Amino acid sequence: MLPANWWEARLAVELDHPDEGERAAALLAPAHPLRRDTIIRLHVQRDGGVTAEAVARILARLDKEHIAGTVELEHVSEQERAEDDPQPSLARAWAVALTTLPPDWSDLMAEVALTSTDHLERAALLMSPTQPSRDGRAPTLRFRAARRFGYGVSPEMARRCLTRLDDEEIPGELHLLWGLSDTHNVATQGPVWRVDGRAV
Repeated sequence: MLPANWWEARLAVELDHPDEGERAAALLAPAHPLRRDTIIRLHVQRDGGVTAEAVARILARLDKEHIAGTVELEHVSEQERAEDDPQPSLARAWAVALTTLPPDWSDLMAEVALTSTDHLERAALLMSPTQPSRDGRAPTLRFRAARRFGYGVSPEMARRCLTRLDDEEIPGELHLLWGLSDTHNVATQGPVWRVDGRAV
């Protein structure tokens, strides 16, 4: 079992039957496995790439095909924030926040609450791919994200934009405001939230 603050991990899948190695590697292909004899290694990252949830679904393919073996956690890295670190990472906060969502999440509304309006103009420029919007007079930038399709930036692009803020040491806090799961767009760009009588 992975610790609550895990960041990346390496798993080793050891097969009971060597002649099933090629078939098992093919089933695990979405996880970009590294195979050596009867051992197949998978690298899992919490902030993107192949997530733990994705690996669990992929490993289920081996069970479905009756390929026997054992899974061992060879290495795990835990993310620790230094006590003297004055500024948490927005990109890291985004990655951690996504792990709290159900696997079928489809649409999100999030915001970056800046510590000062002095950073507002520059932050809006760095986050322009997310099409950020203001929330009244508060120094906040709201944006939408869509996991598969529809209105909103991809989770990967959202992380890249937040990384830009981190790189320029623009301080702030990330908040997930609202989320929806398993939505289906029918001749639309996606669901619309209404706050105080207006669409957001």
